[in-house]
Amino acid sequence: MPHSDRLEELILSHSTALYKAALSVTGNIPDAEDAVQEAYLKYLEKCPKLDGEGREKAWLMRVAVNAALDRLRDRKRHPTGELLDIYPAPEGETQELLESIGRLPANERAAVHLFYYEGYTTDEIAKILKCRPGTARSYLSRARERLRQELKGEIKL
Repeated sequence: MPHSDRLEELILSHSTALYKAALSVTGNIPDAEDAVQEAYLKYLEKCPKLDGEGREKAWLMRVAVNAALDRLRDRKRHPTGELLDIYPAPEGETQELLESIGRLPANERAAVHLFYYEGYTTDEIAKILKCRPGTARSYLSRARERLRQELKGEIKL
């Protein structure tokens, strides 16, 4: 199968997951869309030889998340504006939790999204975020603690 035909299949099957992950990192719709587009462009440029759809999705996810993090670094800001639109049930306590997640630092926010919404393990998250597994676990641990404290009213993020 030609590489461009395979790309079309990947776009149809993974765009939503890549977009949600990128949006959870950037908190900004245009930046998230650009990050996803960049992931697909790199796929066309690099033509990676990956066995299986799971590996292709992981490769694309890593590229999209890294592109989103690059956008954050470039702009030196952490917006949360449209982040809540990607998550279900924006009412009551859930709304408060989602707003709190949106205020987490980018790496912690990405780790939370990848772990709880995409179902990745901490080892897989570490590969996507290009860090050690212990660092990925630290991101999750710190995020949980910040969320716990904020939701109890002890701190403001």
